Amino acid sequence: MTHSAHKLAELARSVVEPMGYELVGVEQAQRGGSHGGAVLRVYIDAEQGINLDDCASVSHQLSGVLDVEDPIPGHYDLEVSSPGLDRPLFGVAHYERFRGRRAKVRLGSKLEGRRHFEGLLAGVVDDCLRLEGEGQVFALPLAMIESARLVPEF
Repeated sequence: MTHSAHKLAELARSVVEPMGYELVGVEQAQRGGSHGGAVLRVYIDAEQGINLDDCASVSHQLSGVLDVEDPIPGHYDLEVSSPGLDRPLFGVAHYERFRGRRAKVRLGSKLEGRRHFEGLLAGVVDDCLRLEGEGQVFALPLAMIESARLVPEF
């Protein structure tokens, strides 16, 4: 996690957690197409689940803090949402929490000739996420992981 990403996560956490929600994670991305600009996605959760009113309440509080702190240069849109069925995973704590669940992992660069992996989360050993799939166990270096999401189970 970069310094600026860590600062954004801590800033979001300082708003979200006192409101009684779990901060799942924060993503910052550039929008494509003619609209351009950046988007800041903040994922929240709660034991009873998240509804639209929860997202609106957090968005209102967080946007005020972001306006004052101004951690992102230029224009951006703030999106607050639940993690959904294909929950994004942010780091070791999530990989351990959801151990045994199926996940899709995308790497920032190729490993063994590929960037996309899918399998069961099998923990973290020696700074590598162990992912069991396709009859083998992949050791994916944490530093190479660009994104990871649970695969919904029905």
